[in-house]
Order: sequence, then C-alpha cells, then structure tokens
Amino acid sequence: MQFALVGDPVAHSLSPAIHRAALRACGIGGSYVARRTHAADLARLCDELRAGELHGVNVTMPLKRQVLPFVDDLSSMARRVGAVNTLSVSDGAVCGDNTDVGGISDAWARRNLPIDAPVLILGTGGAAAAALLALEGRSLYLSGRSEARAAGLAHAVDVVTSIVEWTVAVDGAVIVNATPLGMRGEDLPPGLLADASGLFDMAYGSEPTPAVAGFGSRPCADGIDMLVAQAARSFEIWTQETAPITVMEAAARA
Repeated sequence: MQFALVGDPVAHSLSPAIHRAALRACGIGGSYVARRTHAADLARLCDELRAGELHGVNVTMPLKRQVLPFVDDLSSMARRVGAVNTLSVSDGAVCGDNTDVGGISDAWARRNLPIDAPVLILGTGGAAAAALLALEGRSLYLSGRSEARAAGLAHAVDVVTSIVEWTVAVDGAVIVNATPLGMRGEDLPPGLLADASGLFDMAYGSEPTPAVAGFGSRPCADGIDMLVAQAARSFEIWTQETAPITVMEAAARA
C-alpha cells in the first residue's frame, strides 16, 4: 500500500516515521513518503488516488482548505471544520475527512486532561476550529490577536464560545494553544498558565515548548500527542486495523 503526506513544507514532518512504524507493527507492506506539493498539483493527486496509485494521503498546510474542491465525498466533520487532513478512496471516489477533531478528543482523554474545567483556546485558524468542535458543549473561551477573527471563527463552526481579549486569563481553565507559539522557543502570553488546570499545547519542535517544559505536574498534552492521535485515526481509516498508538508515539519521540 502506498501512502503520502502532501503540503509545503513537509521535509520536517514526523508523519513518515510515525506511519512507517505503524505499517511495520501491523505487518502491512507499503510505504509512506512526504511529497512537497502545491495547489496546482491537487487534481493530479486525487487522480492518483482514484487510479489506485495511492491508497491514502495526509494533507497538511497550506493545502487543507485548497483540496476541498477536488474531493468527491466530504465527511460531515470535514465540512464543518472547512478543512481536510485525510484522503482515502471508496469505490473509486476520493473521500475527505478531518481527523484533527477526533485526535484532540483522543489525546485529551489519553493524558487525563480535566473534563469539567473551562477551556481557553488560543488561535483563530484551523487548529482552533478543530479544538472548538472537539470540545463543543464545554465552557469555552476563544482568544486571538484579532477579536473579529475569533468571533468569525466561532460563527463559522457554529460553536457557542465566549470571546476574550488576547493575553487575558480565565481562572482554572485548561489552556489549548492552537497557535505556532512555542515551535521556535516562544513563550505564551504571560500569566495565562499560572492558574491553569491543564495544558494542551499543539505546537511542537525538537524540544518541549517552554509552556510544556514549565508546566510542572499538572495534566498536559503536547503537540506530539496530538500528531500521533490524529495519525492513528488516519491509519485506521486507510487500513481498517487498530492503530498501534504506543509504537507510533515511540517513533515520533525517537
């Protein structure tokens, strides 16, 4: 079976290591490669899926929205998020799904983050949209540098949330960092983590982000937890096998 990650850039991605380890662990012959891909290549990519040349594709930035017009069948969750990160084939049709939402829920449960605390989501992009949908029904707060963009995102995904000013803390909240802050050693806005009951930091790099490194013994999930959880859901869509989470995480953290 042949799988790929598409986007730009992709050379830094841990997805090939994660999925190759999963394929080996499940005894599935095949390969998973990272392909630097532009929007102009998406029609051809979907043709490869229809022709059976590819059996599954992960889509990363900046193509998660740009691939939508080329998909034959869009899942309800991908439609609601407005972004696709997983392509598969069913009866010759290209199916688009979004495993980020389920990945957030899975990682949240796996790391025992509080389920009854308020949640403050930082960011106004696709990762924040996925977090809003994964955590819908809880006491949600959304914060971005642009309050107008934050309000627009909440409206677009149709999730009830309160908009708070950037850098303003919410007492006892679980902080969800759905921004790139921390990938290059940046700190989150001061004061947000002091009274937080948990942290879900989607950013990751070669070292733990400052937020994760300084969070102590409180419940915490990091960007690799998120990456592995969404990858596991993609793997199961493609192979109908139970994803070997422990193996996948070990490959990501190696």
